[in-house]
Amino acid sequence: MEIRISVPRNFSYKRTALSHGWTDLPPFEIDPKSLTVTRVLDIEDAQPVTITITGTKRAVLVHVPRKLGKRAARSITRDVRHMLRLDDDLTEFYSEMNAHTEFNWIPSAGAGRLVRSPTVFEDLVKTICTTNCSWSLTKKMVQGLVNNLGRESADGRRTFPTPAAMAAMPASFYRDEVRAGYRAPYLKELAECVASGSLDVEAWALSELPTAELKKEMKRVKGVGDYAAENLLKLVGRYDVLALDSWVRAKFARTRNGGSTISDKKIARYYSRFNSWRGLALWCDMTRDWIEEK
Repeated sequence: MEIRISVPRNFSYKRTALSHGWTDLPPFEIDPKSLTVTRVLDIEDAQPVTITITGTKRAVLVHVPRKLGKRAARSITRDVRHMLRLDDDLTEFYSEMNAHTEFNWIPSAGAGRLVRSPTVFEDLVKTICTTNCSWSLTKKMVQGLVNNLGRESADGRRTFPTPAAMAAMPASFYRDEVRAGYRAPYLKELAECVASGSLDVEAWALSELPTAELKKEMKRVKGVGDYAAENLLKLVGRYDVLALDSWVRAKFARTRNGGSTISDKKIARYYSRFNSWRGLALWCDMTRDWIEEK
């Protein structure tokens, strides 16, 4: 079964699939040559399904290995549109980038859509797993969560675990099996709060709070500091934050400051001209060469 999804005129499947490291974290997989993205998705009241996603200039093609009903097909379509940001309106962003010679490559390349997970909960857990550690350790932690707690699809791949599945496990599981270190009690507590309904992280994607207030709300979650909150803010569509980490600081020093280190305030000042889009402008600027390298 194949689902064909139309895309915006300025959409780049390649730039979106490679926009950041999420497609390299389970239950995503990406083929570095064909750029085929594989993902296991939950379907309500049915066994999870493993889909593969490819893209053309005019459409995203979703291959599903079994026949699905209309409701399940709509669920998959909704998840793919969400993950690839197909409903994001970047008109204003592209207009802003076109006004600056060094950045007018962004609309031409169709850059700016940051791939994300089907749920804010998954993005939040993964973001917590990126803090204060190497990318290889992040992958090990996420793989441990998926392998142990994810629901199995027909091909043996697994979904990202639900809040309820994570809440049912003791903190020792996250420490000993997932190797989450100091994050172990944070992951346990987060899952319990979301599973019980006392914390609605999915509402963050639709929140009307000012960004500063929403950031404060995110930081109430243990394990979420400035970087994690700002990274998550970008994934829910707030780009007036920078989410500076050691990689961004080093890349900015190499590409924009002759290799010399620079303060966060000066990095912020460089992108301040882009106002509410400054975080997205920064990320596109820092990852411009990724496509050529890939």
